Amino acid sequence: MTRPDNYKTKQREAVLGYIMSLGGSHVTAAQIIRHFDDNGARIGRTTVYRHLDRLTEGGRLRRFVTDGVSGSCYQYAGDETRNDTSLHLKCEGCGGLAHLSCEALDALERHVSDEHAFRINSAKTVLYGVCGECQRKA
Repeated sequence: MTRPDNYKTKQREAVLGYIMSLGGSHVTAAQIIRHFDDNGARIGRTTVYRHLDRLTEGGRLRRFVTDGVSGSCYQYAGDETRNDTSLHLKCEGCGGLAHLSCEALDALERHVSDEHAFRINSAKTVLYGVCGECQRKA
């Protein structure tokens, strides 16, 4: 029997609270599990995945799948549904995923639409490269 999204447990609130604390950054299930393991919290892998699914279905989280190989990333969606345009930057060095949201994207999307009759699905658009941290290390 599936519980509704509003069924609150300490573990669900801990998972949601952690993701909210990231200020809009993306996080993978593995990173969430590691966070709780590192901090001595006992939340099982299956429980984390179950809460991620329910929170996504309930609109509290956004799920991003950047490629067919890596796992999904999650981001806090806020208390209201919004549809912001953003692209994703995936680092080929560390595998990190960053949200890119700026005014230039609006101009790019307009250009692609007007000049090329093509509408970009920004939720699935990923630009690959190397992040600043990995560049500094190299």
